Amino acid sequence: MSESNVKFTRNEALEFHSRGRPGKIEIIASKPMATQRDLSLAYSPGVAVPVEEIAADPGKAYELTAKGNLVAVISNGTAILGLGNLGALASKPVMEGKAVLFKRFADVDSIDLEVDTEDAQKFIDAVALLGPSFGGINLEDIAAPECFIIEQALKERMNIPVFHDDQHGTAIITAAGLINACHLTGRDFKDIKVVVNGAGAAAIACTELIKAMGVLHQHVIMCDRSGPLYPGRDNMDQFKSAHAVPTDARSLAEALVGADVFLGLSAAGALKPEMVKDMAPSPIIFAMANPDPEITPPEAKAARPDAIVATGRSDYPNQVNNVLGFPFIFRGALDVRAVRINEEMKIAAANALAELAREAVPEEVAAAYGGLSHHFGPDYIIPAPFDPRLIEIIPAAVAQAAMDTGVAQMPIRDMRIYRQQLKARLNPTASVLSLAYEGARSNPKRVLFAEGEEENVLRAAIAFKEGGYGTPVLVGRDNVHRLLADMGVDDPESYEVLNSRNSPLVGRAVDYLYTKHQRNGMLRRAAERMVNQDRNAFAAAMLALGEADAMITGTTRPFSQSLSQVRFIIDEPGSSVPFGVSIVAARSKTVLIADTSVTERPTAEQLATMAIRTAAFARRMGQEPRVAFVSYTTFGNPPGRHIEELRDAVKILDTLQTDFEYEGEMGPDVALNNEMQRRYYPFSRLTGDANILIMPGLQSANISSKLLKAIGGESLIGPFLMGMALPVQIAPMTATASDLVTLAVLAGGGADAIGQA
Repeated sequence: MSESNVKFTRNEALEFHSRGRPGKIEIIASKPMATQRDLSLAYSPGVAVPVEEIAADPGKAYELTAKGNLVAVISNGTAILGLGNLGALASKPVMEGKAVLFKRFADVDSIDLEVDTEDAQKFIDAVALLGPSFGGINLEDIAAPECFIIEQALKERMNIPVFHDDQHGTAIITAAGLINACHLTGRDFKDIKVVVNGAGAAAIACTELIKAMGVLHQHVIMCDRSGPLYPGRDNMDQFKSAHAVPTDARSLAEALVGADVFLGLSAAGALKPEMVKDMAPSPIIFAMANPDPEITPPEAKAARPDAIVATGRSDYPNQVNNVLGFPFIFRGALDVRAVRINEEMKIAAANALAELAREAVPEEVAAAYGGLSHHFGPDYIIPAPFDPRLIEIIPAAVAQAAMDTGVAQMPIRDMRIYRQQLKARLNPTASVLSLAYEGARSNPKRVLFAEGEEENVLRAAIAFKEGGYGTPVLVGRDNVHRLLADMGVDDPESYEVLNSRNSPLVGRAVDYLYTKHQRNGMLRRAAERMVNQDRNAFAAAMLALGEADAMITGTTRPFSQSLSQVRFIIDEPGSSVPFGVSIVAARSKTVLIADTSVTERPTAEQLATMAIRTAAFARRMGQEPRVAFVSYTTFGNPPGRHIEELRDAVKILDTLQTDFEYEGEMGPDVALNNEMQRRYYPFSRLTGDANILIMPGLQSANISSKLLKAIGGESLIGPFLMGMALPVQIAPMTATASDLVTLAVLAGGGADAIGQA
């Protein structure tokens, strides 16, 4: 149950899925495959050895294959999101997306399988026969009532966790929120009266879970399209009749009179304000219809200001989002080799989520959700999806419950060590960059897109606006609105365009530029020509005059040229030299490389400054900074030239009170391998792999970062400019529209979420 207010065009969604390698997943070998010997070990004849081991002891499959960290995401496409029965093949993009979420949030490998049948028994047989391949089965987008039959049969036939997320994921997050809503309103589960609107898979799962947690059967009235379920009513299947209770109510409105809780898993607008008025004091309302809730929070609050309201949407407080549950539940279940996910494990996950919401919110989460409450209360009863503590807390709770109930085949001996391992599984930077987007949405800014006639820039501006990250201000000529219309924008005139030939702001820009440089030989007509003819000059002047909060440029000219133009406009005499940091985000770690964009041969003082500012930037990104001054020589071996600046930078830091680790000079192979440091250089001051590489010069930094992206496939963000007088980001000429949006977010409101260093 999750819905976002992030908007995008149909073409953007298609382009995202089709560009480069089609789809969203790929298989990557986890062992070296470079030599014939590697291949012999991976396949024939070396593979025969693990085959024999597994044949003798099936449990060895968890040690010798990927089975223990592999989940199958399986659907037949009979209930795809809110789109209905569109078939198995049409469900593939959704299932690939689910696989991506497993990896992104809990480092669980998964592969999607689309089963082309609506026959429940055929589906069951197909999935059951695949059991040896996987450590767990995640069922998705299967229509009721077949989903109940399928899940129960697979649980009985398979000795691995089987979990229908549409049912239980929604139920767990809902239960967590309900725990906290009852806590805030002084209620006890055994006393609350609940009305459930909807009798599908998610509604029934929610009802069963809260009953297992203490809500009394007779205190729950479930309604479908025909009204409340009661004994003897017609048109009820076995799954609905299990929740029928004696009641005189014959409509949702009648059932809600005096009710404490409304759980909506039905249709938009089903809950009317007058119904909310008839509920008990401080009513608890979970309106989770997708994509539009049964009632919006403003409507519910207008009817009952004392209400606590949750929905499936990210643009309202208290989002019921399944991504808070399924990745972490499977993580814990896989880590103890659980044979199933039982009620106790679900309840443990719900309780852990509820407890997490009651703890102090981390700084990075609070910064990102600046428009909402950041502490436990009526508007914060469910943790934020990007809370970095989820990976540590939820799997540990699930694993402990599995051990306590005897379904764990490999119990964890030391839970403290396990929690540390969980924290190390994920790259914290990914979460923080996601939070930067949330921060931009909570504090949107005006961002100048200096090259407003370029298609790539226009696509970025559209995504920036539709995503709610701020207001794009396009610098271009009279044809910008026509270009937007040609790209399918319904309201092109709503986009603000600054034309340097006829804007009423041109005079101010010329005055600013002429005043700034008249004593440096600039004539007024030269200032006029520069403002009229150079988009960078006009945009930078607009930024300096406060007409926008940030600026993006760079796609039509070399980086150095763009930087020189912008600095000429906005820099003050004696200002510090900026530098660029490229963010290289690999699967399990992030490395920051500086300076990748500005100074060809930095001095020792500049290198030291880069280290200090990049370390502060890294800390705000969730990294504990460890700086390595990188060279082709490691502590003088082999002897070489042009290393004195690096050594002097270390000496400068030695004289300062720094709060981060640093060392150098050293080769990158040593810097990124702390085990090698301990073995051969025990005097090294780094306690782990370096995550900040300060390069000796622009050439090595720029080449290294681009090689990593081109050959290694890592995601390269930036270079992110630091030390500019005003928030300006200069994109590389190869930047995609997505890259431009990221830089615009960082330059504007989202920069606060990770800190402007």
